[in-house]
Amino acid sequence: MEKTDWKRIGWLTAATLVLGAIIGACAGLLTLLLYGVEYVMLGFIESEFIPGAFTVPAVRRIASVTLGLGVAGVIWYLLRTKTEKVPSVKKAVNGGRMPFWQTIVHVVLQIFIVGSGASIGREVAPRELGAMLAQRFCDIFHIGDGEGDAHVVLDRRMVVAVAAGAGLGGVYNAPLAGMFFAVEILLVDVTLENVAFGLGMSATAAFVATAIKGEHMFYDIGAMQMNSTPSLMLFALLCGTACGVVGALFRKGSQWAESHKPTGRSLMWQMPLAGLVTGLVSIVVPQVMGNGRAAAQLGFSTFIPETADTSGAAQSAASAAASPWTFLAGSDGAPGSVVNAGTPLELNRLWMLLGVLALTFVAKALVTLMTIRSGASGGVLQPGIALGSTLGTMLGLLWLFVFPVDSVTACALIGAAALLSASQQAPLMAMCLVMELTEAPIEFFVPVGMAVAASAFVSSGLLHRLG
Repeated sequence: MEKTDWKRIGWLTAATLVLGAIIGACAGLLTLLLYGVEYVMLGFIESEFIPGAFTVPAVRRIASVTLGLGVAGVIWYLLRTKTEKVPSVKKAVNGGRMPFWQTIVHVVLQIFIVGSGASIGREVAPRELGAMLAQRFCDIFHIGDGEGDAHVVLDRRMVVAVAAGAGLGGVYNAPLAGMFFAVEILLVDVTLENVAFGLGMSATAAFVATAIKGEHMFYDIGAMQMNSTPSLMLFALLCGTACGVVGALFRKGSQWAESHKPTGRSLMWQMPLAGLVTGLVSIVVPQVMGNGRAAAQLGFSTFIPETADTSGAAQSAASAAASPWTFLAGSDGAPGSVVNAGTPLELNRLWMLLGVLALTFVAKALVTLMTIRSGASGGVLQPGIALGSTLGTMLGLLWLFVFPVDSVTACALIGAAALLSASQQAPLMAMCLVMELTEAPIEFFVPVGMAVAASAFVSSGLLHRLG
């Protein structure tokens, strides 16, 4: 019978609590930094009441994102050409050394460009910071220093991966997603020990981060019915298949953009140019700016009143007031302003809704890929959720003509999880992240799980064919 290694268990417990708390504090501070940048650059702070820069004048939007990416371009050029390079989180897990001050500057720049309006995710920053802090933690306490002891070396790899996941869990208050990111994407080893260690550290980080940045709703899905339906299961299967194809293509596109980043002086003009294009696009599509919260909320907030009697869905006055559709419609929210999702679904209004959603989908995808291609660092988790939400909403609007018992918001929820699953090739992480960010009723794990499974199956086969 193998003897229990109490010393090793003690160190893992200490890492769970101490390192998890430190990472949580950093995640909370990064969120406050994002809010501060948004307030200074754009004059607003994102929240469940204002999910995007809808009320910011167009001139200020253009100036903010152009200046933000311009400043970041210069600093990133100096950081990448004159100092030690910051490796990816995956490389850090496998032994790549993350330099201290370079990593901090790299992390802060990512938060800065998202706060200024760049179309890219902010979730890479806390993951990189978590991985760097984990390496320093291991150095201080000599974790993984034993030469020839493969078991001890593996502990160091596990600590770094779990800490990176805790960064994600802390910044989004999503401990399940943080744990699955570590074991499903970084370690690719779903063992009982990895799951327990990852969930413990992510939960600790989420608890501490929430104490600093506050607890608030990330996505409002108040316009969704409370119960799943058999027809929604069928929709999940069909939507998951479609999202599997689109998500795989988005993954290939982001990989292409990442591999074709500029490495020299061109970085200093390509990034501000990407910012200028983003700002100009935002004149027509303001929800394109930022990490994807505004675009995703557009899908989640789509509400068709005539289905309320059958689906049980209802939209509160507060949710309607904070809906991107209301901001797009104008200050009075009149149905004739631009579009208004809170009106009966007539054929002419259907085409208007589909047109806005399709424009949002295409603009968000292209501008995000352009931002990555220009040289910016960041993630694609939130952009992926935005694309999935808008695609799921478009399919849901058509679905309502056949099955009015379902709500469009439920379709958006399913699409968000399914496309994220395909683009990240991580179905468990994707499902949990979307469910945690929306605080969806637990019974919706069933249709969401069906969609994620279909998406993962289709995307895996397609990516294998594409090579």
